[in-house]
Amino acid sequence: MAFALGSRAIAAGYRLAAFDQVGSTNTEAMARAREGERGSMWFVTSEQTAGKGRRQRAWIAPRGNLASSILEVMDVPPATAATLGFAAGLALESALQKLSLEANMRRASSDPLKFLLKWPNDVLAGRQKLAGILLEAEVVADNRLAVVVGIGTNVVAAPEGTPTPATSLAALGVHVGAEELFTALSDAWVEFRGIWDNGRGFAEIRRLWLARAAGLGEPVAIQTGATTIAGTFDTIDETGCLIVRTAEGKHLPIAAGEVYFGSAASVGAA
Repeated sequence: MAFALGSRAIAAGYRLAAFDQVGSTNTEAMARAREGERGSMWFVTSEQTAGKGRRQRAWIAPRGNLASSILEVMDVPPATAATLGFAAGLALESALQKLSLEANMRRASSDPLKFLLKWPNDVLAGRQKLAGILLEAEVVADNRLAVVVGIGTNVVAAPEGTPTPATSLAALGVHVGAEELFTALSDAWVEFRGIWDNGRGFAEIRRLWLARAAGLGEPVAIQTGATTIAGTFDTIDETGCLIVRTAEGKHLPIAAGEVYFGSAASVGAA
């Protein structure tokens, strides 16, 4: 099966560059933007050899996993563009829910699969990481902002030794291919990109994201460099910052950091 856009993505004018193997779909997308490509365009492969995740960690997609990046060129400030990651998480969660229906029918006697969104840009299955999202932005020649949203999903295999234990769709009993997942993702992207509306619809994206948030109301520890902030995950604010409620009742906004929830919060704080 070859990679293909969904019908909704095609109708919305999206285009696709698919690779049998590539170093990094994010790198390919940004290189095209520098050369004058103005999107909206997907870059996708089922084998990525030199990708990266947050904090410059390697993100290698062995054959069968999904590495995908969407290039959007827009007239928004970088701080606004950063909130597009929340729409990306919602799009992937929606596609995963759609494709996991059959697996959930087989799990009728047990808890159904539930996908959660971990701040800032991960998708979890239970407490295990299933996907990661990486945003990169660069001003291009016409003074517009080229935004690349990379979405890497563990379809057939998951890495070991990650800060958050990882899993794959295959391990969860969801037997779909990277190509099928991408088609569903491309259509879901149109929906949530439309709701986000260059940042004007972030209030609705925020509401939808919080309804699917991992660890909301639970103990949380955030490591930022040598500093650890502990408290309760209270909400995210109108800029996408995580709000921690401390034991003293203060509400602290966190813009970036490694997040540990629940029992792991004490590990992160150690």
